[in-house]
Amino acid sequence: MSSGTALATDEGVLGRLLASLTLPPGSAAPSQPDWLKTLRSQALERAGTLRLPNTHDEAWRFTPLAKFSSQSFQPLRAPTVLQPDDIAHLTLPEATTRLVFVDGLYAPQLSSTRPETGLVLGTLDAMLVTQAPSLEAHLGQHANADTLFAALNTAFLQDAAVLVVPRDSVLAAPVHVQFISTQPGVASHPRLLLVAGACSQLTVIEDYVALHAGSYFTNAVAEVVLQAHAQVTHVRLQRESAQAFHLASCAVSLGAASRYQSVGISLGAQISRLDLSVRHTAEGAQCTLNGLALISGEQLADTHSFIDHAKPHGTSRQLHKCIVGGTAHAVFNGQVMVRPGAQQTDSAQSSRNLLLSKQAQVNTQPQLEIFADDVKCTHGATVGQLDSEEVFYLQSRGLSEGVARNLLTYAFGAEIINHIPVASLRQQLEQTVLEQTTGQP
Repeated sequence: MSSGTALATDEGVLGRLLASLTLPPGSAAPSQPDWLKTLRSQALERAGTLRLPNTHDEAWRFTPLAKFSSQSFQPLRAPTVLQPDDIAHLTLPEATTRLVFVDGLYAPQLSSTRPETGLVLGTLDAMLVTQAPSLEAHLGQHANADTLFAALNTAFLQDAAVLVVPRDSVLAAPVHVQFISTQPGVASHPRLLLVAGACSQLTVIEDYVALHAGSYFTNAVAEVVLQAHAQVTHVRLQRESAQAFHLASCAVSLGAASRYQSVGISLGAQISRLDLSVRHTAEGAQCTLNGLALISGEQLADTHSFIDHAKPHGTSRQLHKCIVGGTAHAVFNGQVMVRPGAQQTDSAQSSRNLLLSKQAQVNTQPQLEIFADDVKCTHGATVGQLDSEEVFYLQSRGLSEGVARNLLTYAFGAEIINHIPVASLRQQLEQTVLEQTTGQP
């Protein structure tokens, strides 16, 4: 049993959250099928047996949750009604299909659900009518139910963003799934399920953003399934309030010869964590994981990734970068496992980290576990400050020292941002990087 405080007697934030779930799972939504009620009930039971992780747990030793455990977050009581003009600055012109959730509740007036031919999308309740077999086969079947926060998300599951791409469908325009926080003190549990049929292609943007500067809790879970020869580009953007707590997991299942490309950007939250798991379930699957954490002040950003090469002829590439200023703390733990029989696996992992101040911290730990003998696997990590010779070179071309440092810092982060295939989003993020790196100590 892991260390921590038992939820059954916990008077902290998680104990209060579970106490707020006073009705049995599904009782507030009688239209939900029995399998979904059972899924929620089992998750609630599991959450009640787990404990809040602390720094004695190996996976959390650099990510203390003391600040989080002392909070008092509650489910949403009174919804905020937004109009399209309120979020106009957050919309992406390329994404004509949008699903928008406000404080965890679906906002139809902000959404656009007339997608390109071939895509089926909607909320959980709506999709249960037309996609019940697919939902039952995949919802809650890929995320690790033995982890506390994933179990908590499922226990609170009332709605979700569901995208189903039928076989052979190729979508030219990206789909924007946006989760917006408008109220402090609220706990929300966003859920995304994406099932990409055989030979289909899709770009999806999973976007977390705040319209206020207060403290709140986002507990997000995404499950992404690629069937044979499917191609998915998944952009995950975390730009929460600087006082928020963002704890999330993403579980990806790769079918035969499928291709998954992920670009994750972490900018906000006082404590953020993403557990990203990618499993190669059939031969010839490929994944590319690119990530960037840009933090300052007293922020903490933690990324744990697990690439599971369970079948032969798999390929994986991972580049994770951290830009850390102030007294902020970045954590990266990347594990690549090559299981017995997964011959001719080709994997490369790199962690590159830039410290902008003497007080900034980075803990990075790339890992390889190889149980096959015919593989090509590499990993590496670097932590350092800006190269003084590069700064001097730019100064010799007429730039001030401050401008030279900002330009080099921007270029370091832009390598990840440039992998985003949506021009307007790239421009937004490039401007954010420029603003956040200007004036760093």
